[in-house]
Amino acid sequence: MGTIVGGIGVSHAPSLARAYDQEAGDDPAWREVFAMFPPAAEWLTSLDPDVLIVVYNDHINQFFFDAYPTFALGVADDYPQADEGAGLRPLPDLTGHSDLGWHIARSLVTDEFDPTICQEMVVDHGVYSVLPFLSEPPWDVPIVPLAVNVIRHPLPTPNRCFRLGQALGTAVESYPDDARIVVIATGGMSHQLHGSDFGKLAPEWDNTFLDLLESDPSQLCAIDHLEYMERGGAESVEVMMWLVMRAAMGPEVRRVHRAYCAPMLTGYGLVCFEPAD
Repeated sequence: MGTIVGGIGVSHAPSLARAYDQEAGDDPAWREVFAMFPPAAEWLTSLDPDVLIVVYNDHINQFFFDAYPTFALGVADDYPQADEGAGLRPLPDLTGHSDLGWHIARSLVTDEFDPTICQEMVVDHGVYSVLPFLSEPPWDVPIVPLAVNVIRHPLPTPNRCFRLGQALGTAVESYPDDARIVVIATGGMSHQLHGSDFGKLAPEWDNTFLDLLESDPSQLCAIDHLEYMERGGAESVEVMMWLVMRAAMGPEVRRVHRAYCAPMLTGYGLVCFEPAD
């Protein structure tokens, strides 16, 4: 039987990837962000997971606006790094876990979710900007990527994302092989990259979100897209993806690590959960 042994919510950003490549941890602008990750990385290593399920959004690298699925699930044995316009970063491609991927696909469809099934899939900074901070490359733990549309309207509702997480938890529990699984959800917290509110940050709302994610995610499911955008900026709707991870963990969780800072154009958050029981 598969077991979810941990869950991580973490902000992704292309600038975070660039800071990692430039080894900018001593830069005053990045020092606080880099300091968030070592406790989470140490904890993740201690869990010794067999597979990582990574919930993220594609930034027009695998999909385009003419055909952008609401949910897309990878079932491949490898996931090449996407070239996002500046050439490939000096990082290896990712190993997949097609057996678990196909099991999740069948289980989600049985649970009346209909993800686009991807037997080939490139992965962009939605995964690559945070994974090196959580696990030093090269990586020996395979991933199953689950992409959520937070870009092309109509978007899934927060409650739909939460229900997807519940179905994901059911899929893992019904997996016939023993597997220790960590679910990682990525996505920026408060930020807006256009318009009159360009550069908007909302640390108070970001921390309220983290509080509710842990203790009462139903309140976050009841908020519509417009309220998320008004509170945290247009792009902050990405945090809906954290609800997938939280729901997969079950009703109660125990927080292991939490960190937050807002040094630049986005709020950076990181939270690690273990099952309460």
